[in-house]
Amino acid sequence: MAIVEYSKFAQILNETIFEKSKADLLEKIANSPNRYVGLFRPTKPKAKILQNLLQSHEIRFGDAFELVIEEYLKIKSCSFLPKRYTDKYGEVLNIDQCFSKDGKIYFIEQKVRDDHDSTKKRGQILNFEKKLNILLSKYSENELVGIFYFIDPELIKNKNYYKAELDKMSIDYNVETHLFYGRSLFDFLGFSDAWDEILLHLTNWKKAIPDLPEINFDIDAKHTFEEIKDLNPMIFRKLFDNETIFNDIILTLFPQKKTLRLLNDYFSNKTETIYKSLCEKIKKKIAEE
Repeated sequence: MAIVEYSKFAQILNETIFEKSKADLLEKIANSPNRYVGLFRPTKPKAKILQNLLQSHEIRFGDAFELVIEEYLKIKSCSFLPKRYTDKYGEVLNIDQCFSKDGKIYFIEQKVRDDHDSTKKRGQILNFEKKLNILLSKYSENELVGIFYFIDPELIKNKNYYKAELDKMSIDYNVETHLFYGRSLFDFLGFSDAWDEILLHLTNWKKAIPDLPEINFDIDAKHTFEEIKDLNPMIFRKLFDNETIFNDIILTLFPQKKTLRLLNDYFSNKTETIYKSLCEKIKKKIAEE
């Protein structure tokens, strides 16, 4: 019997990775159009769109795995604790995992893979120490356990550096710290079977996803419309006013103009002047062939 059903596992990944990626892409295009159509670019707009979506999915994969691992912790009877804190300097710190188990308070700084360069790795350790400090204002030294965790066990580029820094922190703060990759976190927590299931689910999920993201958003126009319809109208104004962006990018994303027609109908029912202006722009663009 599965610990977490595959359907739930796949739902978490699909919703976190793929939902809202279209809205994010449109915002990026509106705010930085030259990144997509600038002359001094070695790629054409379609390739840049694809590159952007792939990069977005990579980033969101890490977010999705925070939720996946949280699901396993929940089923394994871990008690969740607050994960968002503001330090005395006003900086907001978000902890990837924070829970209690068997009289200990665990916090986990979770990353997908250990492939950071020298600047990034130092920033990661600094961030870990900030979170350690703020949790020490809430919990005692002898009950707190800090864990730096990389999901992918194949990349261990900075293992010696992280281990040395965590060991020094452990001494200076008198707090138990650990560095884990892949299975070792689950071995430490006492449920190795979860890792085997994660690998199986992930293998099946990767078989089900397409080789490349679909960049014709009109293929599922209704779903696209629902995702983007409530973007700030400023975003649409920027996209529709820039002829180059509209012709080279927007018509690549909405080649049949189905989503544009749905947006036009939606905006026409709004009373604000900006939406009336957007309707006029959309009608003009739809009429152009």
